[in-house]
Amino acid sequence: MQHSKPLSEHRGAKARYHHPASNQPSQQTVSELFASSKRRQEVAEELNSTPPLSAKRSKLNHPNPTESPSMNGPTILPPQRMYNFTSTSSRTNGVIDLTGSSDEGALLNSAKQRKSSGGKRPTNFTPHMGAKKLVVKNFRKTPRASPDQYFDGIWSQLDPSLSAIFDHEKIPFSLEELYRGVENICRQGRAPALYRKFRDRCEDNVSLGLKAPLLQNMNGRSNVEVLRSAVQAWSIWGSQLTTLRSIFYYMDRSYLLHSSSEPSIAEMGISQFRKNIFSDVTLKEKILQGTCDLIDYDRRASTESIDNDLFRDAIRMFHNLSVYTKEFEPKMLGESQGFFVQWANEQRSTKALADYVAECQALLQHENSRCDSFNLAETTRDDLIQKLETVLIEHWWLQLVNTEDVSGLLENDRRDSLRQLFDLLQRKRLGAKLRPSFEAYIIAQGSKIVFDEEHENDMVVRLLQFKKKLDAVWESCFQKHEGLGHSLREAFESFINKTKKSNMTWGTDNPKPGEMIAKYVDMILRGGAKAIPATTTSAENEQAGPNDEDLDNASGDEDSHLNKELDQVLDLFRFVHGKAVFEAFYKKDLARRLLMGRSASSDAEKSMLTRLKSECGSEFTHNLEGMFKDIELAREEISSYKTMLEDRQKTLPVDLNVNVLSASAWPTYPDFAVEIPQDIQKVLADFELNYKAKHTGRKLAWKHALAHCQLKADFPKGKKEIVVSSFQAIVMLLFNNASKPLSYPDIQAAANLSDVELKRTLQSLACARYRVLSKTPKGKEINETDTFVVNLNFSDPKYRIKINQIQLKETKEENKETHERVAADRHYETQAAVVRIMKTRKTITHAELIAEVITATKTRGVLDPADIKKNIEKLIEKEYMEREEGNSYSYLA
Repeated sequence: MQHSKPLSEHRGAKARYHHPASNQPSQQTVSELFASSKRRQEVAEELNSTPPLSAKRSKLNHPNPTESPSMNGPTILPPQRMYNFTSTSSRTNGVIDLTGSSDEGALLNSAKQRKSSGGKRPTNFTPHMGAKKLVVKNFRKTPRASPDQYFDGIWSQLDPSLSAIFDHEKIPFSLEELYRGVENICRQGRAPALYRKFRDRCEDNVSLGLKAPLLQNMNGRSNVEVLRSAVQAWSIWGSQLTTLRSIFYYMDRSYLLHSSSEPSIAEMGISQFRKNIFSDVTLKEKILQGTCDLIDYDRRASTESIDNDLFRDAIRMFHNLSVYTKEFEPKMLGESQGFFVQWANEQRSTKALADYVAECQALLQHENSRCDSFNLAETTRDDLIQKLETVLIEHWWLQLVNTEDVSGLLENDRRDSLRQLFDLLQRKRLGAKLRPSFEAYIIAQGSKIVFDEEHENDMVVRLLQFKKKLDAVWESCFQKHEGLGHSLREAFESFINKTKKSNMTWGTDNPKPGEMIAKYVDMILRGGAKAIPATTTSAENEQAGPNDEDLDNASGDEDSHLNKELDQVLDLFRFVHGKAVFEAFYKKDLARRLLMGRSASSDAEKSMLTRLKSECGSEFTHNLEGMFKDIELAREEISSYKTMLEDRQKTLPVDLNVNVLSASAWPTYPDFAVEIPQDIQKVLADFELNYKAKHTGRKLAWKHALAHCQLKADFPKGKKEIVVSSFQAIVMLLFNNASKPLSYPDIQAAANLSDVELKRTLQSLACARYRVLSKTPKGKEINETDTFVVNLNFSDPKYRIKINQIQLKETKEENKETHERVAADRHYETQAAVVRIMKTRKTITHAELIAEVITATKTRGVLDPADIKKNIEKLIEKEYMEREEGNSYSYLA
């Protein structure tokens, strides 16, 4: 085991010391003190020349302090002497002076003495002990200055720097030096005193450097100019606070942040500006009024346009000073209230409703945009809009819903104005207030359409256009408001069921729309989609251009268009209370279409029948369904008759087609006296004989007015096939054997027709579009002195022509008869309802009887109480009931 060197564990350690003659530190290792020459190595070898020890470490026994050191074994140093080096210098308290000289002679002598003593050099290695203390001598302490003197010195730098900042001059010291000074003062615990001085200097600057110029220059200046100066002062003060905070940042974050009594630098700056400048009585009023003046300039669009930057900076200043809600907002809202009232009075007195509504919407939008553009608070926006809505809408809603003004907008189809008006009213949930004006307009315009005798044939088309227009207004302008939707339907129902005894209804009180709706449906079902007026076509279909796919699906589009039109007509039909008029005319028109074979589509006929059944019930369509059934049975009957003729090998001179109808399902038709040609009469007699043989007990009544024929005519300019009515065919056949012109009396004697029917027939043959006969003298009216002859110059590009259109047209007499029959049926229905009620009640008052009769007959139309009273009088005359005392009635069994 090799002997360890005393300082082997501290190899490479450095000792720092200050030389008394220099400020620079010097560093030297312990090894450098002893390894300076070869002589030192020799000394070390000599010191270590001890007998070799065993490789196994032996346990050392510490000697007893009382024993003599001359005992056998190695000498062990006590702990207090460990790491004490031999030096020529004096030893004091076991402390080694490392600054002394490392004399090699002294080291050599010491080593020789230990060798001559014959003892083993004691080791200094003790693993559990260390040096007690390492002292570096000659350390000169820096003398400390007085805290007060240091504070005053730093403030002597800060004070002129603050003055330079407030005077907009260059700061005489660097910001870092000033910051370090503030930091040192705060670390010494002098932050409160420094803050007080700093606060006082700031307050002096605000009150003297910023406020005083404002007050001096205020006289003779407008509120806006004073506001501009205040905003500039606030901007200057904010810039100065930024610089001040960068210098006093350490104080702000270390002291003011944790102080409960002192505000931060930013809060202190805001508070001083608010207290000294904004809260000044004179400045405060002008600053607030100047901001309101900017808003007023913008609202009135005056020549002094609003300074957007100034207004935006002023609002930001109010927010930063925390005076926006308490000071600015009430002032601005009060000024706005006065402006709104004045503006509304001026606009409403000088402008029409549409212009006033447009101006209101523009004002609302402008106020909203100003709030967004200049960062006004949401509370300000809400209060401002609420005041504006109160003044513009709540105070003027009666004028906004004026019937005359609203009707003018509806009449002129001012949809944009109507939309703006409704949106304006809906801001205060007053959209339903338009209902009376909306209903009044609908009833007034609808009544004009219904009772317009000059344009009664266009009634349904105009009603459909009117309904489509109102639906569009309700959807696009009134946003499908439920209440206004109800008013639309109620108003339509009101005017469409109005009754008035006039020439249009032949003195009856039947509602005219029922008749005209039935005729319009007849026109559509006869002509198909082509017969639909272009004015009722939707704008979408009008604007859409044809393409290949549309052309391929033309038939499907026609069917859908036809069904759509029928649905629109059915919407009108739903408003009609008295279905009896519609039923009577629809039944007559349906009979003509079925008997003449003039329906454009059998599917459309059945579709309409299904709609009526769904709308009015099976009882309403019972007879109509019977008519379709009779036509189908008639086809089977005539097919059976023709089969029988073929079996008997019997040929008829004419191709006969007979429709056998049940009288109960079909309309009642008058019988006309007419002379039937012998050939046709024989065929009819043969069919009747065969029919009675098959159906015993039945009687046939021939309705020649409903018959039509197909004649083959040979004109000099070509052969034609002419479709004519039976009366037209009888007249035309008279000219086959005529060698001279036939006079009116001659034709009447041979055909045995009445004057009315004969004139109609001759007029259709000689004065209409297809003039197969020539009349002398020429004219459009038929006179008894006229003569007729075959028109040898007749020609037409078509081979097959139809002249029997006269059969499809209703005469005035037929129209009058239908109205009178419907009115009579209404009286019978009324009397039947009275009798049923009297049977049930036995005794009833007059008022109760009138009410119950109206309720019982409302499905067929609302009755006039005067008409009900007339029917009651008729029943009293017929002794069904009698009048009792107390204005009551009793039933007579």
